Amino acid sequence: MASTARPYGGVSAEDRRAGRRARLIEAGLEVLGERGWSGTTVRGVCAEVGLSERYFYESFGDRDRLLAAIFDSVAADAAKAVLAAITAAPHEAADKARAGIDAFVRMLAEDPRRARAMLVESLGNETLRSRREQAFRSFASLVSEQGRSFYGADEVAEVDSELTAVALVGGLAELVILWLDGSLAVSRERLVDHCAQLFVASAQVSSRR
Repeated sequence: MASTARPYGGVSAEDRRAGRRARLIEAGLEVLGERGWSGTTVRGVCAEVGLSERYFYESFGDRDRLLAAIFDSVAADAAKAVLAAITAAPHEAADKARAGIDAFVRMLAEDPRRARAMLVESLGNETLRSRREQAFRSFASLVSEQGRSFYGADEVAEVDSELTAVALVGGLAELVILWLDGSLAVSRERLVDHCAQLFVASAQVSSRR
């Protein structure tokens, strides 16, 4: 008869596994932020969190699955922060654009590990690059949906909105990379305001004939 894992200290086996997984993701983010994806190893992550490799493989089949989980965690937090900021902002296009962009930039600026995982390391690793592409499409869909909702679906064609959103999200990512590494000597406020104006100005661009 198969044994059933019993609660330990009032915590179920499932909750303990979930807790270890969360700790491994946080440790992986720390290592990735310090050493990059090429320097992120199973042994290094386990040493960072103080768990044996047995617990690593309990949650992740290999390093790439951990990298994917790290990226997904950062991207989910970013999407949540952006959507919350947009929802709370006044019902003006400029205010909503500024709030969403500021939430995104602020989150990455306040935790350089997240910025490195989401924007920099994702360029050099196949697993992270695939996640990056998926996340950018998701963010573009969010921008497109918000724009069509604000201006009206009859005023902004879906294809036009999608083209604009992909261009804006990709451009914002590149600007943030340059700003974070010091290549753009402007304040966060100016970066956010400039990008917000771009978003608003291009929201109703149409190439429809």
